[in-house]
Amino acid sequence: MTPELTRWCFIGTGTLAKPIAEILTKSDHHQVTSVYTRTFEKGQAFAATYGATAYPTLEEAVSAPDVDAVYIVTPHNNHFQSAKTALLLGKPVLLEKPFTMTAAEAKELFALAERQNLYLAEAMWTWFSPIANQVKTWLDAGEFGDLEDVRINHKVNILKYAPRVTDPNRAGGAILDTGVYPLTFAYRLFGQPETLVCEGELADGIDLQETVTLTWKNGLTVPIGVSIATDKYLEEIYLKGTKAKMLLEHFHGAESVTLERADGTTETVTAKDLYLNEFNLAAEEFRSGKLTSSYVPKEATIAVMELIDECRRQMNLVYPFERS
Repeated sequence: MTPELTRWCFIGTGTLAKPIAEILTKSDHHQVTSVYTRTFEKGQAFAATYGATAYPTLEEAVSAPDVDAVYIVTPHNNHFQSAKTALLLGKPVLLEKPFTMTAAEAKELFALAERQNLYLAEAMWTWFSPIANQVKTWLDAGEFGDLEDVRINHKVNILKYAPRVTDPNRAGGAILDTGVYPLTFAYRLFGQPETLVCEGELADGIDLQETVTLTWKNGLTVPIGVSIATDKYLEEIYLKGTKAKMLLEHFHGAESVTLERADGTTETVTAKDLYLNEFNLAAEEFRSGKLTSSYVPKEATIAVMELIDECRRQMNLVYPFERS
């Protein structure tokens, strides 16, 4: 059965929006039809490239007659208000990570979506992917046995990826931009930790890197390394148990994973087109009447935002717009 065409309104036209729009417009069942960004001329250029219409206001873009759902890919500090506006205008929303600035904002948005009877999900492509879910399946099935070693690192140099990354006025820094990935992965695998200790390096109003140590009631302790300014790229999740081990590199967007069992056997799972997969599944969910995602449950989104809140509290990381 061919999926129904889903027509998307893009709020934001920056670095991430472009490759995603490219993927969607090449598919047979998605279309970018409406665009809004703060600079109308940029919106027009983006819209012309992908066959959409640019609008001078967010409200007009969301309310356009050919919009089925809204994808929000703006700087972090705009997520809450943009999503709130879209929900109030009656459209389901797929909202980029980090979902909001705080757990309180996340809770408010999910409550609003429920009142509006609308779908709302975090665009955490990692957990829409079969790869992360396969790791979870192996873990829950006891494939690893008793865990002996767990490490999670997300250390990249993205200081020049986009201007927002280093801008404290747009909530730049490591914990919100990249730290959300390993924290989400750890939460989805092991649940809510009992304690969190965060030690970070701040400079020019943002956090450049941190080590977040999570401990669970069963005694499991996992150190998570996060950086946006490293000299050496390191992105991995390593699980080693008495029965099997796994090294998953580039874990936030991995396209394959291999379980190596102690008996010498291996099992490999592959997946492709992860962004398209995310949009396919999100569209399938909201069209079926779901209000939240089965892949990235609202409880997971809120819990991870609470972990980020605590990291920021321990680092005393406050953005300029939060001081007014």
